[in-house]
Amino acid sequence: MINKTTVVKGFQAISEEIDANKEQLIFLDQQNGDGDLGISMSDGFHAVCDFLSHTEETQLTALFSRAGNSFNEAAPSSLGTILSFFMKGIAKGLKGKESCDTKEMAAAMRLGLQNVMDKAGSRVGEKTILDALEPAIRALEDTQDDPWAAAAKAALDGSEATRQMKAVWGRAAYYGEKSLGLLDGGSYVGALIFKALKQTNMEV
Repeated sequence: MINKTTVVKGFQAISEEIDANKEQLIFLDQQNGDGDLGISMSDGFHAVCDFLSHTEETQLTALFSRAGNSFNEAAPSSLGTILSFFMKGIAKGLKGKESCDTKEMAAAMRLGLQNVMDKAGSRVGEKTILDALEPAIRALEDTQDDPWAAAAKAALDGSEATRQMKAVWGRAAYYGEKSLGLLDGGSYVGALIFKALKQTNMEV
């Protein structure tokens, strides 16, 4: 089951994965952004881990909601806001729970994705983190054997597919056709998140 202990482990693993790829994220962002993606994501996930290490809270709703607050405060950026929306949506899907299984987490993540689309207006296919998150969530929903491994692969494949997409959001949108062929940094963050969760073994 997924509970506070596994959530803490999951966020710690994500933070470590982001730190290990910080320079790559900076490089990707420099191609059509302001180059601070690796720094802001590192700061955001460090803030979440700091919150989780000090809170006595065990309700998953409160953990994800307050994690979203911590992330947004530490990573004041468009992707920081989007990931905060994602965590807040997950929180709504886990109301009243101190633990859940993978399918329940997948359903909560689906709500998180919808929360992002409702509040940010972005959609799958627009060269954003959603292009990694949506296929990963779908894999969690549909896969019986080793769903977290399937989700990690789906997220990476979804991220790679952004090379064929034209950016329509943020500074990258100004590059128009020139954004074709470039890997979207936000989508790569999504791939790293699910890579970390796969390695964490979330059901233990």
